[in-house]
Amino acid sequence: MNDLELRGKNALVTGGGVGIGAAIAEALAARGARVAVTYRTHAPSDEAVGRLRSADGRPALTLRSDLTVEDEVQALGDRFAAELGGADIVVHNAGGLIERSRIAAMPHELFRRIQAVNVDSVFLVTRRMLPLMSTGGRIVTVASLAGRSGGHAGATAYATAKSALFGFTRGLANELAPEGITVNAVAPGFIESTPFHDTFTTAESKQQTVSGIPVGRAGVPGDVAAAVSWLASPGASFTTGTIMDVNGGQHFS
Repeated sequence: MNDLELRGKNALVTGGGVGIGAAIAEALAARGARVAVTYRTHAPSDEAVGRLRSADGRPALTLRSDLTVEDEVQALGDRFAAELGGADIVVHNAGGLIERSRIAAMPHELFRRIQAVNVDSVFLVTRRMLPLMSTGGRIVTVASLAGRSGGHAGATAYATAKSALFGFTRGLANELAPEGITVNAVAPGFIESTPFHDTFTTAESKQQTVSGIPVGRAGVPGDVAAAVSWLASPGASFTTGTIMDVNGGQHFS
């Protein structure tokens, strides 16, 4: 096996139905991994599932689950174990803004929902999947540039959640290093062709944002997938506790 090949590895990608999650799942499958994807609101298309066949010809496992509900997370872990066995790679991609709201007008319930979708889900899935992982395991979380920059108006709660993932990543990396499991995160900047920006970003705002990206273009889901694929690979065994910026020079940590 070379440093990038994932043949024989079992991977879970949360929120893997569309956008960045779908690109990550496809990239892992292309390198030989057997992939399971979770979804709640965005089910993967038949065409997308067809692209996720592993090197040994096994079809992808699709798991509908609300990752903020402990019992549902327990059930998805049970099914993963029954269908695939041990887990080698866990990618936390599920999350979202839900809706824009300034803090002064935000109901507490909305603030808690945003934290649950972005942070509680990562905790619950991690806790469930860790018993299935062993030496050489990889955990990668998709955070956001908003966790560093604070995001735009109306996204403070989302930025708070994504920033929390940085601390979770570094703390968990310390906990799991003696077990030979690495834990890293990526922090994407503006990534087009995703439900997030299709829903919450206006055409004018997109144009303004892209004009300020030094490399001269918006990111695409494949840019994030490439970074995640490397962090999930055998070649990344000496990298843990890091936050990898994927933003075209939009922000330097």
